[in-house]
Amino acid sequence: MKVIKVAKFGGTSLADANQFKKVYDIIKHDTLIKYVIASAPGSINNKNNKITDLLYLCYENKKNNTSYKEIFAQISEIFNNIVDTLKIDIKIQNELEQILLELQDGCSKDYFVSRGEYLNSIILSKYLDFKYIDAKDIIFFDDNGVLDANKTNTQICNALKGIENVVVPGFYGSMFNGRIKTFTRGGSDITGAIVAKAVNADVYENWTDVSGFLMADPRIIKKPKKIEVITYRELRELAYMGATVLHDEAVFPARQSNIPINIRNTNFPLDCGTLIVDQINDKEDPKIITGIAGKKEYTIFSICKENMAASVGIIKRALEVFEARKIIIEHVPTGIDKFSVVVASKNVNQIENQISDELKLRCKAENIEVSNNIALIASVGRHIKNKSSIFKRLFGALEKENIDIKLISQGLSEINVIIGVDNKNFEKSITAIYNEFV
Repeated sequence: MKVIKVAKFGGTSLADANQFKKVYDIIKHDTLIKYVIASAPGSINNKNNKITDLLYLCYENKKNNTSYKEIFAQISEIFNNIVDTLKIDIKIQNELEQILLELQDGCSKDYFVSRGEYLNSIILSKYLDFKYIDAKDIIFFDDNGVLDANKTNTQICNALKGIENVVVPGFYGSMFNGRIKTFTRGGSDITGAIVAKAVNADVYENWTDVSGFLMADPRIIKKPKKIEVITYRELRELAYMGATVLHDEAVFPARQSNIPINIRNTNFPLDCGTLIVDQINDKEDPKIITGIAGKKEYTIFSICKENMAASVGIIKRALEVFEARKIIIEHVPTGIDKFSVVVASKNVNQIENQISDELKLRCKAENIEVSNNIALIASVGRHIKNKSSIFKRLFGALEKENIDIKLISQGLSEINVIIGVDNKNFEKSITAIYNEFV
């Protein structure tokens, strides 16, 4: 049975001619890679600007009647350097001049900022001697700008039927009226997953500048262990709490078709990376904690009311206070005489007193306690629900470091434990948890 791989190469993987050569070697040495998704040139070691950032800046400057041609000249230079260095037979300057004309004629922002992927894919397809298929012809959004998954899947199947060795630009597609529409930033990950689902790929490889997911933030933990294998559910939990290597929306198409996602490093192609799968054989991987992630700057509103359990609808009334202001709620841990609502501080900084007063009134609460400068830390692992000892070990590790726990919450998924600590104890807490379980 023939094995098919879809490979997406991110911005750092296609940032310059040297990186293009690495991508060429990867693809030519793995003949199972039949479909390639390309991002726009990115930044290498933060030494240069991402093309997409320059495109956004160029568009805004043109819109505001400020200098923009110098920025476009930077963009042109990057693409011309790639083509000239690799000696690719392509008139890239003609493409660039046409894009500049479109900008001057008032093209849409989505059209203009997607040209990085468009140009990079044309260059890569020529370099690999692969067929180029424009994403606007196979990725479709409805009138509300939402991906039309069914039409997209059908169109990709039709366009790629019997065709292999194809390059498709990531990040964008088109509306029914033909206008270009982009995903959110990092959307090339989504394009890759959509194509992988449509061609029923055996593996979706996502090539970047890291060798997979790490168990904790390397800015906090020195040389944290790599996660060899992780489930889709665990990945979603970690991504929600700030662990970012892959666009979180890229998980859905792959998971629907049970396609493993393999995070790989273009600079170290022999590293196996991290494999993301639906299920893992627990006997092969018995770790309690898969990963640790967190974020700072949360606010906790605690509604205190004696015999709260007898107050029907009290939690609903509290949540409506936030819903009316379109404030996203992170967690709602509950107790006997108190429950809490956790939100991002940036969403309530200016209206904290107003919210407290309304909560007290609507919930007929005895008191509203507000805690600011809170960090949330998630310890994620598929074995957590079966390990009652994890709480004792977790709390014990924090107690040893004299860290006060402000909040404890376990989601319905039962694969994570969320704790709240003071912002100042964020790094210290992650270190304590990591040292205890890893």
